[in-house]
Amino acid sequence: MLKKPVQQEKNSKRKLLSKEFKKEQQEYTMVVFCHLRWEFVYQRPQHLISRMAKDYKILFIEEPIGYNINEEGEYQLEIINENLHILKPRVKDIASIKPILEKLLKDSRPEVAWFYSAAFSPLLADFNFEKVVYDCMDELSLFKGAAPELMHQEKFLISEADVIFTGGKSLYESKEKHHNNVHCFPSSVEREHFEKARTNIPVPGDIENIKSPIVGYFGVIDERINLDLLHKTALLQPEISFVMIGPLAKIGEEDLPREENIHYLGMKSYKELPNYLKAFDIAMMPFALNDATKFISPTKTLEYMAAGKPIISTAIKDVQRDYSHCIPIVATAEEFAKQIKEILNDNKSSQTTGEYNTILNNTSWDSTAAQMKQLLKTKAQ
Repeated sequence: MLKKPVQQEKNSKRKLLSKEFKKEQQEYTMVVFCHLRWEFVYQRPQHLISRMAKDYKILFIEEPIGYNINEEGEYQLEIINENLHILKPRVKDIASIKPILEKLLKDSRPEVAWFYSAAFSPLLADFNFEKVVYDCMDELSLFKGAAPELMHQEKFLISEADVIFTGGKSLYESKEKHHNNVHCFPSSVEREHFEKARTNIPVPGDIENIKSPIVGYFGVIDERINLDLLHKTALLQPEISFVMIGPLAKIGEEDLPREENIHYLGMKSYKELPNYLKAFDIAMMPFALNDATKFISPTKTLEYMAAGKPIISTAIKDVQRDYSHCIPIVATAEEFAKQIKEILNDNKSSQTTGEYNTILNNTSWDSTAAQMKQLLKTKAQ
């Protein structure tokens, strides 16, 4: 679904292999099918699957779209650690992954097939998995450029799944109508990582040199962002710097609003995000209200909270109903500009911190992964 993979910083111990690898590396117990690149923005799949890898030996398969099929070798295998390998297929489509999987799983008896995208569901008929998990983090069929057949593929995947996890309440309400074993696991947070923004960590040079106050965003910049709202708010408040951090997907540079007080810093690694957050005076979630955002539960909500930053959001359903008591909800540029002024003029940090802590004390990626593992130990009811 993405235009191309984006390189993130690599662990020096990783190895990149083509075609063949040692027999002992083939004994996988979980196979993950994902539309996102492992090295793209670090989010739900990376958080959960890295934790699952403590108990499972995992083959994580990326969608083949965007890879150069003319390069030598039909795939690359990246070794993240002993229990987590990333398969990067260099083939024309998902169906062409089948012979690669037959080779890699020859000596394996995978217990779990874990899906993030139903586009991979045609492969289910070719392999015998004990359990099928659908971790539905987004309604991908509503995204820009989604294949017409994706909706039908999801219906098939739901019919085959033993258990469905959802990344938010709106998704849960949608999927529970079609399956009798659905569990809601909203986006969580690695709290200690983002709390670093409250400490004396350095601020990177490319944001340190931007005039404050700064209203900032990090994440994918695509059709889900209300660029018109961002542009109009920036025009209303030329004294405020608006900073967008993250890669572009499914839109181009020509789609971005350009003003002297709007800054695009590109993609940053997960490790660097607290350093950038430290420079934010206010964190924003300027999402458009469209089909692509109808069911989202933004991971960044809790990450912003862990950093202790005031947040302004548009009316995303899962944000509005769970967090509107501590996050102002705006619809227009005038409302957005007004909230920025009020936050900068009012000192309510202690109240906000207390409300954030109450929310953060009830969630973590470790807890979410542990609950999911427990559900996998039992057969679906």
